[in-house]
Amino acid sequence: MQTQTQTPRILASAALVLLLAACGTEGGTGSGPGSDTVGPDLPVAGTHWTIGAVTVDGRRSAAPDGARVAFGADGRARGNSGCNTLDAAVSVKGDTLTVSEKSITEIGCPEDLARFESELFKAFTGPLKGKQRGEALTLTSPDGRNGLELTAEADLPLRGTAWKIDGLLTGDTASSLPAGSGDKARFVVGANGRVTGNLGCNNFSATARVEGRTLTIEGPAATTRMMCTGPQMQLETKLYELLDGPLTYRLDHRSLTLTNASGEGLSATAADGKAAGN
Repeated sequence: MQTQTQTPRILASAALVLLLAACGTEGGTGSGPGSDTVGPDLPVAGTHWTIGAVTVDGRRSAAPDGARVAFGADGRARGNSGCNTLDAAVSVKGDTLTVSEKSITEIGCPEDLARFESELFKAFTGPLKGKQRGEALTLTSPDGRNGLELTAEADLPLRGTAWKIDGLLTGDTASSLPAGSGDKARFVVGANGRVTGNLGCNNFSATARVEGRTLTIEGPAATTRMMCTGPQMQLETKLYELLDGPLTYRLDHRSLTLTNASGEGLSATAADGKAAGN
């Protein structure tokens, strides 16, 4: 009889324990009052965005061509205002992205670009609430008066993109182009099986094929015969030698590297507004 009278009490106690455990689990999801937990972090690390517009004090300004921002896995945001380049520290907690330690280059800009740049610098600061819908991401200040409108950028393809050569590679060492060589050096790998462009002085053309991660340029390339400055000719000679034979290529969104079997090569970035028609 003693065992029978205690059984209901034991069952009741077990039910109470289970109920308390269930309540504790619900509170751990962040849905209960006063919970310190947050939802999943904004998935922005490693993403690239075109800036469509910024809003400051409720005033919206459309962005110029070339305005973009990328969020690295290293906790940095790097971008361009359409004139100068921007760098900042970013941290993400839940749907809040906090921007700090900002810096920007100081190239002189036309008045309209300078005005937008100033607005961007004001909007892209402090804690910003993020909201992503498909390819669109908005970042808005807590009071709703400042914000950015972003659209996801797709990675650029090897073929059909105009690549502007911006550096030379030797093993793990990257160096800038020779001083005074200008910014004419660029090329396009066309869908028609040819690579065309400029070596820093003369235009060139050659047959090319892509297999896996290898771009093979069947040189030597045909070139025009203009005479240019010493630095331009120095760069042209180097590129003429590099752009001949098999090259391993690596794409990183808007950046490209080409290296030969000896570890020598070049780096290039996509030239805005430039596309191949060949």
